[in-house]
Parts: sequence; structure tokens; C-alpha cells
Amino acid sequence: MELIKDTVQAVIKAWDEEIKAGRGSPASLLKSILTKKELQHARVNYFKKGVLSVNVDSSGWLYHLGSKKEALLAKLRKQSGGIQDIRFYIGEIDGQKKNKTR
Repeated sequence: MELIKDTVQAVIKAWDEEIKAGRGSPASLLKSILTKKELQHARVNYFKKGVLSVNVDSSGWLYHLGSKKEALLAKLRKQSGGIQDIRFYIGEIDGQKKNKTR
């Protein structure tokens, strides 16, 4: 029977290896491919069955990121083979529904 302590250490070690190999969390992957300005207007909503869902705060950012979708997807696939698609939606960003400053 394996001790909980050993299991926790194994999980932490696996996470460290994934992060070092560039296969970290979806949020860290998104952070590595978007510009600083784009990151202010986009947040990961969920990652499920190979689909990365990203909320953006306005229709302008939805269009902007949607037009770059293929390039972004190629970068994501290079870093993590588990990503099959990226989808953008207008939604909440840090508790705010829409971008109020233009």
C-alpha cells in the first residue's frame, strides 16, 4: 500500500516535469502564445477533450483572436500535443463581462 506522502510527491514531480517540458496548465500555455495586450482581454474558460475554451471581453477581441486562430493553434500544438482546437467566446474576464474601456 502506497503512502499518501509518496503519492503527493509523485504528482508534484510530474507537474514539475510537465511545466519544464512546456506542457503546463492551459492558462500557462495561453500566456506563452499571446501578447501582453491580448492577455489583458482573454482568459482560459476550460480545457476539455482537447478543446481549449477562451473567454474574451469584447467582439473586437473575439474577431482579432479568431483571425489568428490557426497560427495560435499551431503554436499550442507545438507546445502540447493534447490540444486539438481552440474556441473563443465573449464572456467574463476577472468578474467583468465586457471591456468597458476602449
